[in-house]
Amino acid sequence: MPALVNFKQRICALRPGDQAGGDVDLLYAFESDRGRIINSAAIRRLQQRTQVFPLERNAAVRSRLTHSMEVQQAGRFIVRTLYAQLGERAADHGLDGLQGALESLVEMTCLMHDIGNPPFGHFGEFAIGEWFERALDGLFAVAVPQQQANPDLQARMRADLRNFEGNAQAVRLVVNLQRLRLTYTQTAGLLKYLRPAYQPRPGKGMAGAYLNKKPGFYLSEEGFVAELQQALGQAPGTRHPVAYIMEAADDISYCLADIEDSVEKGILTVTELAPLLVSTFEKLKSPDILIPGSKQSFRGLVEQALERYHQEEINKAGEFFVRLRVSMIHPLVQHAARQFIDNIDAVHAGTLDRALIEDDSLPHAIVQTFKDVAMARVFCHREVETLQLQGHRIIQGLLDSYGALLRVDAQTFAELTEGNCRREAYLQMLVRRLPGQLIKAYRQAVRECAEADRAAWEFYHRCRLVQDFISGMTDQHAHDEYRTLFAL
Repeated sequence: MPALVNFKQRICALRPGDQAGGDVDLLYAFESDRGRIINSAAIRRLQQRTQVFPLERNAAVRSRLTHSMEVQQAGRFIVRTLYAQLGERAADHGLDGLQGALESLVEMTCLMHDIGNPPFGHFGEFAIGEWFERALDGLFAVAVPQQQANPDLQARMRADLRNFEGNAQAVRLVVNLQRLRLTYTQTAGLLKYLRPAYQPRPGKGMAGAYLNKKPGFYLSEEGFVAELQQALGQAPGTRHPVAYIMEAADDISYCLADIEDSVEKGILTVTELAPLLVSTFEKLKSPDILIPGSKQSFRGLVEQALERYHQEEINKAGEFFVRLRVSMIHPLVQHAARQFIDNIDAVHAGTLDRALIEDDSLPHAIVQTFKDVAMARVFCHREVETLQLQGHRIIQGLLDSYGALLRVDAQTFAELTEGNCRREAYLQMLVRRLPGQLIKAYRQAVRECAEADRAAWEFYHRCRLVQDFISGMTDQHAHDEYRTLFAL
């Protein structure tokens, strides 16, 4: 039977700068990717990045790193389940002989999926975008002489800089800041969303509304993304199959993890949580219907976990969540793998305009239940909101300070980066606090600018430099830097 789709076209060893990748062993190439990723500073910084509770001292509460490791494990489980369900049919889709390669690709994509998130998570994203939304027009008017203005280009740049997004920043980190030179296939897994940040979000019901609901990459990486798509035979505006698996693994992992952390923090108790889960699920589906891939209903699984909680004498909450996780994860993973297979043509083409677990199924109701409970009882808790407000103030304050570097002309800033601007002592001290690696990336980007619009591009990359610096901080670094600059 001829192959309907061939995943070997989407999984190759080619890297940026290579002439050809066909003669390189796939497992060797992806093992090299694995080493580059695990040993990168971007992964180490996840140790001190928030999952839900910023600046948390309790090591039992998840950081971005421990969350990403859990997503990594779920991703591997999905791939193994996918191959178990396909069996000999894997060859029909060009997936035969690729299990080890696909496992490694998915694991490393899962490990990297949050590296672009700024301090204080999604609230940090909002704070960066809000500051640039407020300040950018005035800054551009000063930085770019009117006679050199290219209105269309500047409009794209302004929209791009106002839409800071962790997924797009992850691509930028890998490609232009950390310069990991991963295989195109490995980097493609990070492109969860497909539109450049300067393009508006499509309305609900429009084609590609889900795949384009957030920015996927910045103007600064647009050329690389086009290069990647050409190398992998992907049409513009389509997603790589690995990204679907990574997304499903993330959905499976974080929804329950956030609730477990809230119990660890004392925001919820297990005896409060169990009936709340059942009543929330009941708004979506009957809690007494048997879950596919399980011998019990949702109510039965929760009651079984609660029974183990009451029987356990030492680690009661831990026993509840272990039992709940084991009984819930298996049917969710099986459903994600089944959805991959049932929609394999659209997944291969990268046009499936939804998440694998986003359907009208019982597994989707399980995931949605955990998300709804977290939204209603965790994210709006006073302690969480207080930390978010503090994070917002810290990010905005740091941008107020380092934003001064965006108020000087290009020549002055060049002198500052070379340490030759004695008349601007305060700004010189700020520049000395910027990592040399980021300044080098800025200089290289400016050197490669088109001469016709050099002033606009220089300022764009300077704004990116400030965003790279602030977004690259850990929660603790941002907190300490704010205290250094503002504490009396």
